[in-house]
Amino acid sequence: MTTTITSPAPASGAAGTKSAAGRRAPLRRGLLRWLFVAPALAYMALFFGYPLVRNIVMSFQHYTPKTYFTGEAPFNGLDNWRAVFADELFTDALWHTALFTAGSLLGQFTIGLALAVFFSRRFRLSGFVRAVLLLPWLVPMVVSAVVWRRVLDQDHGMLNTALHTVGLAPQDGVPWLSSPGVALLSAVLVNIWIGIPFNMVILYGGLQEIPRDLYEAASLDGSGPWRTFRSITLPMLRPVITVVLVLGFMSTVKILDLILALTSGGPADSTQTLGTVTYQLSFLQLDFGQGAVVGNVLILISAVFAVLYLRANRADFGKGK
Repeated sequence: MTTTITSPAPASGAAGTKSAAGRRAPLRRGLLRWLFVAPALAYMALFFGYPLVRNIVMSFQHYTPKTYFTGEAPFNGLDNWRAVFADELFTDALWHTALFTAGSLLGQFTIGLALAVFFSRRFRLSGFVRAVLLLPWLVPMVVSAVVWRRVLDQDHGMLNTALHTVGLAPQDGVPWLSSPGVALLSAVLVNIWIGIPFNMVILYGGLQEIPRDLYEAASLDGSGPWRTFRSITLPMLRPVITVVLVLGFMSTVKILDLILALTSGGPADSTQTLGTVTYQLSFLQLDFGQGAVVGNVLILISAVFAVLYLRANRADFGKGK
């Protein structure tokens, strides 16, 4: 007589319940992540997304002060864009913006890097001197511009007085802010003075992260200062340099208060930039549609460099992994 042993049937209901619970767990975790991110997304949409979309729409409308009372802003297609691009002032402002930004970044980065390397060698009172050099960065830009406007005054400015004393300036002084050929250069020099501390601080922090063992090994191999700087310092600083240059570009390309306080875009529109043209069109001529066009050009330029910054950071992160 044979005995047949039958195994109990699997609890299909319990297995199905566990399977369903397992599928819902990732969903809950994903939902929880989105709940944590939701406040930041709402903030970005309200304070960045809406103004951006509104500015783009405005660039295709005939938007005047009358619109604020009537609410009527008829669409005029590409008329605003054609008017702005056909204006010679916009072309000049685009060129001035490029020169101002490139000159400022080059001067700020070069001097800032030199000071960062200098202060990386500890010496007495180095901390105090670094703190003093931070002052231009801490002072509001308008205040700095007003002070420099007095310093660069052709008739009574301290700079012309000092240069004339040592025989480096003519009797009537150098027209730093009143000559179309010199005014933009003066604005660049002032902006370099303002931006040096930012570059110095960030690059100094990057230098502190470079292992000292690399410099000791280079010294044992007989590498000189320049070769050590070129082969060790610059490659190790590359991620920091990328951050400094991109952030410096995005803050410099849209500068308005410095130019307005120094020259108000003059003389003869020689210091007009995209920022000042936006201000002039929107708040002086009250043509908000054309002002929005120039603002959108600025946003587009900044967005391009923001994308380049993110791509560079992603590449550096991939190499680090």
